Amino acid sequence: MSKERTIEEVLKEDGVFVSTTAGTSMYPMLRDRQDTIIVKPYEGRLKKYDVPLYKRNGLYILHRIVKVLPNSYVICGDNCEQKEYDISDENILGVLRGFYRDSEEIDMQGWKYKWYARIWCFTFPIRIGYRKARRLLGRIYKKIFRPERG
Repeated sequence: MSKERTIEEVLKEDGVFVSTTAGTSMYPMLRDRQDTIIVKPYEGRLKKYDVPLYKRNGLYILHRIVKVLPNSYVICGDNCEQKEYDISDENILGVLRGFYRDSEEIDMQGWKYKWYARIWCFTFPIRIGYRKARRLLGRIYKKIFRPERG
């Protein structure tokens, strides 16, 4: 009978953790339960645009670093509106080193990926503004064209 291991144990014993993701917080880069991720232990401080795997409130989270501070990181999922603060090196278990979309390996050191990460972070305020405006217009539309009946 085999005992299920935690991600921490797999990284420590095998030096690599391979899995699919669950959730849409890193969409469009990672698709829910479709893409295969490769996480490896990290050494030293991480850099802006790295994608660490960390544990918060008992949950495993894979989000992008958007700012490096002296003792912590500011992290945000590609499909999230809220940034996470005070994520320290102690919270981080490993870092995304690659992933497979269908059968194609995505090179995280290649120019296409680096371009994507920079553009995605740069356009963050525009995307958030667009989402907020869309929600507001949706509420206005509902009040005008579908008023609740009392």
